[in-house]
Formats: sequence, C-alpha cells, structure tokens
Amino acid sequence: MDFAFDARTEELRGRLLAFMDEHVLPAEAVAHEQRAKLDSPWDTPAVVDELKAEARRQGLWNLFLPDAEYGAGLTNLQYAPLAEITGRSPQLAPTALNCAAPDTGNMEVLFQFASQQQKKQWLEPLLAGEIRSAFAMTEPDVASSDATNIETRIERSGDEYVINGRKWYISGAMNPDCKIFIVMGKTDPDGADVRRQQSMILVPRDTAGLEVRRAMQVYGYEDHYHGGHAEVVFDNVRVPVSNLIGEEGGGFAIAQARLGPGRIHHCMRLIGMAERAIELMCRRAVSREAFGKPLAQQGVVQNWIADARVTVEQLRLLVLKTAWLMDTVGNRGAHTEIQSIKIATPRAVIDIIDHAVQLHGAGGVSQDFPLAELWAGARTLKLADGPDEVHQRSLARRELKKYL
Repeated sequence: MDFAFDARTEELRGRLLAFMDEHVLPAEAVAHEQRAKLDSPWDTPAVVDELKAEARRQGLWNLFLPDAEYGAGLTNLQYAPLAEITGRSPQLAPTALNCAAPDTGNMEVLFQFASQQQKKQWLEPLLAGEIRSAFAMTEPDVASSDATNIETRIERSGDEYVINGRKWYISGAMNPDCKIFIVMGKTDPDGADVRRQQSMILVPRDTAGLEVRRAMQVYGYEDHYHGGHAEVVFDNVRVPVSNLIGEEGGGFAIAQARLGPGRIHHCMRLIGMAERAIELMCRRAVSREAFGKPLAQQGVVQNWIADARVTVEQLRLLVLKTAWLMDTVGNRGAHTEIQSIKIATPRAVIDIIDHAVQLHGAGGVSQDFPLAELWAGARTLKLADGPDEVHQRSLARRELKKYL
C-alpha cells in the first residue's frame, strides 16, 4: 500500500499550511477583537473578508468540490488532508477557503440536482463567495433523526408552491449574507413510500412569510462565524414551481446524497481539531509545573498525549480509506466506512480535547484558548448529520446480515 499523498496534494498542503501560519492563525485574535466592535454580532469581521480575498488570490478556493469546472477538481482522497488542516481553525479557515458548511453541502446539492437557471442564480454566487446559504431540515416538534418525520408542508397551488412549517438549528440563517434557503418538506404526506413524500425547494431569504425568529445556542455558543443556528418559521411562503430542486418526491434521496460528503468533511476537520488540541496540550505541558516538576513529566499527562497520538493516527487512516472508497466505489459502496468514521471520530476527538481542557485548568474552559469552543463543536457532531445511535443501528444491521 502506498500511503504517500500525490504531487498535487502535497503542493496544496504546503501552500495551505503556509496560508494558515501566515494569515489564518494570526487572524483569530483580530477577528475576535473586530467582532466585539460590530453593530451586530452576525456581521462579518473585516479580517474574514481579507482572508477570503487572499485565499482566492492564492488559488485556495472551493477545494471541496470535485468538479474541475465549478471547483478545484480534487478527489475526496486529495481533499481529506486539506480539510484536516482547516480543522485547526474551524471558525475561520473553512470560511476563508469558501469550504464551510452548510454552504458546501448546499453547493453540492445545486451542482448535482439543480436546473441550469437555479445554478446561474444561486450556485454561481455561492461559488464566488458573494452570498451565503442555509439548509432547513431539522424541526423542533418531531424526531428529526428520522427524516421521514418532517412535518413542513410544501403544497402546489397553481404555478406556485406554498410552504408552512417551523424549523430550528438552521445553520447560517443568522448571517445577513445568507440569501437562499434549501428547504425540505413534504409534498405528498400520504404517499405509500415514506421516502418519496419529501421534496426540496429553494426559498430566497426575502420571501414574504419567511421569519428568522431567533438564534439557537450550542452549549452556550452562538457560532457567529458560520452564521449561527436559527429557528425559522415559514408562514404561507410562496415561491414559483421552478424553485423545486429535482422532482417531487426526490427530497429524501437528495438529502442522503448531501449527507455523505458532509459527514466525511466534518470528520476530516475533526482530525485537525484534535491536532490543534494535542499541540496546545504539549505546549502547556512543557511550560507549566505542578507538584515540583513540569506537567510534561507527570505520568498521566504523558499517557494522555501518547493515547491522543495513537488515536489520531488510527482515525486518519480510517478517514483516508473512506475517502478512497468514495472515490473508487461511490458513496453507497463506502456506506459502512462513512458510518464508522461518523461514530468513531467525534467520540475520540471529544476525549482528546477534554484532556487538553483538563491540562489547561481554568484556562481550558475560558475564551482565552480555543479548546472550549472546539469541544462544543466536536460534541455537537455526535448528533449532527444523524445521531451516532442511528448510524450504530444501521451499521449493526449490516454486520448481522452476514450471519442470517
């Protein structure tokens, strides 16, 4: 087996590592200071726009999209180590490279399923970084881990669809640059096939009846850099029939196609988050003393660091294998591995970050270090893109079938 990255990946890794060291990591403190002075916490700090301009100038732009015309033309295997690097600064780096969720998933949906007119109107400005977007699926009144439970209605009325429903944790919706929502609802709630009842439709933010009601917190954070996670109400929202993505009844299949790449992208970045935590842990360990000797000489600290390194190396290999399978046999062929990394990666990274927090003491839970926010982000991913338990259930069924 050849574990080396190809020439293009190595070249991009070198450029991206330099971009991170020279621009992104120094901008973290600047962005924090600028945000404190903004009229609205949802406005974008000037340094973020500067990072985006510099990334685009350097050709570090839309790296996530495998199509060479619309994106960088990278395979999943090529993109994996690059996404890992951006995970070291998950608030700034993905946005700087126009590789941040939920825009990446939305752009993939538009690229794969949208009409040419829809691509022209929404995909192209998203790829240019001129606007942001949101994906409206999760609902507060049903168990959204089962997407067939979705209650939002999308009803045909002449040349329009009328949308009614309430969503929450709609990522990106608080950002004033969010101009378009991809909304999942039911066009055929009584259909025999529960996976053909749903459809997806484009709803511009300024459409009458669409209300972004409030920002939802995530462990006390509001995730300003990614546009927050909003509660959104659709009250007799009317859009043209031409705003439907694909066909009626195709929403569930589109959602599944969207979630595969989304899950692996999160896992790629999680490994970068773990690497940042290990680095902070090591720097803290060699700079602090307790009970008469450096923390780095305490046995429990050495165990934490050793276990973290072993865990990250294992996870990285599994993520790379999954990326390779997605490239060679498709998302369906990589289903077991996608579920495996979705289960294993957040669980392990949470543990690594938690040890880094413990090593930093009170500082670990403060705003002076990124660890608390990294922990909240990693913990959230145990239920985002499908709770771990749903993936465990599916994975176990697949294993058991071999013996039935």
